[in-house]
Amino acid sequence: MTTMDFNNKLINMEERLERFALSLTSNREAAKDLVQETYLKALSSKDKFIEFTNFEAWAYTILKNTFINNYRKAVRQNTVVDTTKDLYYLNNSRESNFIKPDSSMQHKEINKHIDKLQDELKVPFLMHTEGFKYKEIAEQLDLKIGTVKSRIFFTRKKLMESLVDYQ
Repeated sequence: MTTMDFNNKLINMEERLERFALSLTSNREAAKDLVQETYLKALSSKDKFIEFTNFEAWAYTILKNTFINNYRKAVRQNTVVDTTKDLYYLNNSRESNFIKPDSSMQHKEINKHIDKLQDELKVPFLMHTEGFKYKEIAEQLDLKIGTVKSRIFFTRKKLMESLVDYQ
């Protein structure tokens, strides 16, 4: 097979390779990157292709193996190896339930300033900090969503002005 035939066959497979790559990655950009990497490997391994064998299967195999190798590499990079005697790092959770005394004091001080606010500012702000969405706050307080957003904004601004020491 000539180099021109080889290149044409590879280029003609682009759509099918992208669809297959998309089924593996579930991400369009990652799929395009995978196809490009497949092209690079196929072109550099042209001499390893045995003529009169299934060219498409060969290209799909390169793509699949590239995906698997990339996946394994990503897993290895995210693996934590704990060489301490008692596996200290693996047994300790990243989030500690221990509250430091100074952060406890700061928390009380911030809550004191929040309590001093008018209810029309305090209630939407507290609901927002508890995880309510703007739309949910607006519905529960029978307000327009823009009003809720502006009240939360003004509350933040007031708190930042009154808590200058914590910035």
